[in-house]
Amino acid sequence: MPKVLISDKMDPQAAQIFRDRGVEVDEITGKTPEELKAIIGEYDGLAIRSSTKVTPEILEAATNLKVIGRAGIGVDNVDIPAASSKGVVVMNTPFGNSITTAEHAIALMFALARQLPEADASTQAGKWEKNRFMGVEVTGKTLGLIGAGNIGSIVASRALGLKMKVVAFDPFLTPERAIEMGVEKVDLDGLLSRADFITLHTPLTDQTRNILSKENLAKTKKGVRIVNCARGGLIDEAALKEALESGHVAGAALDVFAVEPAKENPLFGTPNLICTPHLGASTNEAQVNVALQVAEQLSDYLLTGGVTNALNMPSLSAEEAPKLKPYMALAENLGSLVGQLAADDLDNIAVEVEGAAAELNIKPITGAVLAGFMRRYSDTVNMVNAPYLAKERGLDVREVRHEREGDYHTLVRVTVDTSQGTRSVAGTLFGNSAPRLVEMFGIGIEAELEGDMLYIVNEDTPGFIGRVGTTLGAAGINIGTFNLGRRDAGGEAVLLLSVDNAIPDNVLDEVCKLPGVKRVKALKF
Repeated sequence: MPKVLISDKMDPQAAQIFRDRGVEVDEITGKTPEELKAIIGEYDGLAIRSSTKVTPEILEAATNLKVIGRAGIGVDNVDIPAASSKGVVVMNTPFGNSITTAEHAIALMFALARQLPEADASTQAGKWEKNRFMGVEVTGKTLGLIGAGNIGSIVASRALGLKMKVVAFDPFLTPERAIEMGVEKVDLDGLLSRADFITLHTPLTDQTRNILSKENLAKTKKGVRIVNCARGGLIDEAALKEALESGHVAGAALDVFAVEPAKENPLFGTPNLICTPHLGASTNEAQVNVALQVAEQLSDYLLTGGVTNALNMPSLSAEEAPKLKPYMALAENLGSLVGQLAADDLDNIAVEVEGAAAELNIKPITGAVLAGFMRRYSDTVNMVNAPYLAKERGLDVREVRHEREGDYHTLVRVTVDTSQGTRSVAGTLFGNSAPRLVEMFGIGIEAELEGDMLYIVNEDTPGFIGRVGTTLGAAGINIGTFNLGRRDAGGEAVLLLSVDNAIPDNVLDEVCKLPGVKRVKALKF
């Protein structure tokens, strides 16, 4: 039974979902990093919110960890490269608190437009400063979205309902999606010069850090109002303070800060500033939703292999997983075969699918090929860290989909370029479930790739098979299966046989000395 740790406070329904799905769960919150390191080695899964920091040190101690689930969107508290290199899947729940966060952004926009916090404080202090608080309407104003993904699109729909004009800057926003959303796609400078209100809805990356820098704030329309419910660090806080004090920025509402918890910040006390303590996802509905989603996603992965909302590997739904499982086993074996036989330090690999395989999600198949192939470099490779390690080594990975059906109803082929030329292996599924090798370097050969095996390239001569059997028998090595293939009679032949135990080096040397042998290699699957 897989075991999960919930290390941050979460709706109790999450723990119940784990138990109902057959996953053992412990709820242990408030641990220091050292205390977490002491216990994390017991767990297959880790469910967190924003308090737990998953550092390389924590991951090093997490010897059994397979998946981390963040109940929420932001994963600034998880070292994703370190998790990827350790083969740990990192998931978030980007949809559970989308509406809640979008509504908070709209609420802050209204609060800025009508100076609601200041007016409330003034009125409760016994003043009646009606003429002091002259607000602006949002109707007819231009809202600039920096980030038009899930939350940004919800904000856009609400703003359009308020009769605002919406312009959006997002490198991933297609013209078709912009039309569907009812927004105008613009570049960043165009947004800065036109927007009356700016809201940010983008993750914090090297590309987005300080996207509202001092230079970019200077490009904004005088009197602009800025809302940030996304991530701290998207705005240069010192530059924003200057712009507020000069009056160039009429107001700013921040729910997130560069350093959190923000108990001190240079912005505090600046005129026309509204601050909330990272409340974007803080509604009862959102807290329940993200907790339920993270429990379902972690359970799916640990029990069925389903991958949802992963940030470091392709998604694979719980419905897809059973159908793809035999393909992934086939793909991993093909990748392993190429990796074990290739003598060169290869710099490219192509994964091709045809027939029934072409109708499937190819990303998990490619990931499985890389997992098998990259084991030539490390024993701790899996589908999560294989693409990461391949990229690190500069391996060029190509995917090709052929909708045609050839000699087999479904086929997966792995091809590499070597110093001896292009080499490929191919396999199919028998009965849609049993992986089989069907072609090896242009030679038809049918074999199951499993356990210890011996690969021999030889001249096709009478008596060769008997000599191999005699040599192995004399060494006490039992043969499981013989699998033969040749280009033509008397030409080059391939022998792939399974054995009950690993073959010692001295026995391999004896096989190499047999007449007609060109190459011998022990394989392990």
